[in-house]
Amino acid sequence: MESVNEAVLELLESEIRNIPDFPKPGIDFKDITPLLKNPDTLELTSQMLARPFRHNSIDYVVGIESRGFLFGTNLAQDLHAGFIPVRKPGKLPSQTVSQTYALEYGEDKVEMHSDALPDGAKVIIHDDLIATGGSARAATQLVEKLGAQVVGYSFILELEALQGRDLLSPDAHYEVLISV
Repeated sequence: MESVNEAVLELLESEIRNIPDFPKPGIDFKDITPLLKNPDTLELTSQMLARPFRHNSIDYVVGIESRGFLFGTNLAQDLHAGFIPVRKPGKLPSQTVSQTYALEYGEDKVEMHSDALPDGAKVIIHDDLIATGGSARAATQLVEKLGAQVVGYSFILELEALQGRDLLSPDAHYEVLISV
């Protein structure tokens, strides 16, 4: 079974392309659109993301804007959980809670509806990629502000050298499909 998982992950990785100097010089952007375009890798990615959490009682998947929405809703559906979007400011129509986080040169902010999660809910935070961990940490703080518990993190890609996982809850289960 291990060799099957390795073969699947190699196939998924082969469908992720590098775009040099995007969005600015010196950045190698990890583009998942070829993975999304291929029906086989689209389905396999969803299956691989859900597998480690199938036997947990997950109440909600929190997806981080915007690429965290692409598989976050599938993950929620596969786990028979609800889906909660974390968005950039001004995108949610009801009352929100917000969290600021550091960027390389400045700050950014994310928001969630203030009634999105009931107290004690078990939550997985999902995004397509973890780099510095700032947005995932901000999403964690939003979940905790509402009294819910982050029990897991789910990512397709991890840029290991940036050590983003170090900002996340050490008590939560951490899953990443591909580390580069």
